[in-house]
Amino acid sequence: MRLTGSVRMVTTCVCAVCLASAVGCGPTGGYKIIPIPADKTLEETTIIREPGMVVVDKIAVVDVDGVIVNSERNGLFTEGENPVSLLTEKLNRAAEDRLVKAVVLRINSPGGGVTASHLMYEEIQAFRRRTGRPVVAVMLDLATSGGYYVACACDEIVAHPTTVTGSIGVIMMTLNVSKALEKLYIKPNIFKSGPRKDAGSPFRDMTEEDRAIFQGLIDGYYQRFLGVVGANRTKLTAERIRKLADGRVYSADEALEHGLVDRVGTIRSAIAIAKQRCGAEKVRVVIYHRPLGWAPTAYAQTSVGRPSTVNMININLPDWLEPSTPRFMYLWMPGR
Repeated sequence: MRLTGSVRMVTTCVCAVCLASAVGCGPTGGYKIIPIPADKTLEETTIIREPGMVVVDKIAVVDVDGVIVNSERNGLFTEGENPVSLLTEKLNRAAEDRLVKAVVLRINSPGGGVTASHLMYEEIQAFRRRTGRPVVAVMLDLATSGGYYVACACDEIVAHPTTVTGSIGVIMMTLNVSKALEKLYIKPNIFKSGPRKDAGSPFRDMTEEDRAIFQGLIDGYYQRFLGVVGANRTKLTAERIRKLADGRVYSADEALEHGLVDRVGTIRSAIAIAKQRCGAEKVRVVIYHRPLGWAPTAYAQTSVGRPSTVNMININLPDWLEPSTPRFMYLWMPGR
């Protein structure tokens, strides 16, 4: 028997509800069941059109949103995106369009992985070299650690008056559950080719040698971060950057005072700066998104298309299902 689209959707919803009942539903957190278009080519939407008889030139707004990782961020019933790949795809789309005269990079991120942050940085730098077009960063709620690292790739940085930025540094966290396992009379069996193969394992205490190895890696990543800031904030001395880069966060006004950003403003300020830098008089401000995505204003984010909800179920997955392997992060993570 062949099912129609509506019947298939209802069947999917029923199955989802059954699954939710099996694993337990909580009062918070939800997953949307959404249709997935066959053609996922990026579409363009105009979010601002300045008045004029003929407005040809464009400024593209491109997002760096959420934790920066070089892997797909999936939902239980939604198809995710790789943030690095998506940024690259959008920059390529802007580069191929000769009517796009500048890019505004809209950042709202606490940072993320050291590699993912550097890949984004390199892609933005490559776009600027390849096209000769300006890229202006505008920070929203957060542009900390890896988020600030990415912003340093731009020609100019604008911080919203309420932005939190900074947190220049590297962090790695790992757990030690060996004592808890002893109380439960659980002892892991580990076979390894060398004494450092399980360095950072949650099943044993770290040795001083283990700590020295990880600290050496962190120091190297930290030096890279300082180098990125120094190469792009040329008015700051290396000594001044190191003093600012102790991991603390700054308000927009403090960041401006310290020379970490160029000015305090809004996304409209960033658009105006981009216009001035590219010499355009009248522009259309556009974004790129997957089919079914929709953006009514310049503040709407469409990194992944957000169509209407067909059904919503609440499924709380336990934290222990998340991977807990050691990771080196340019990430602001207070209280964790």
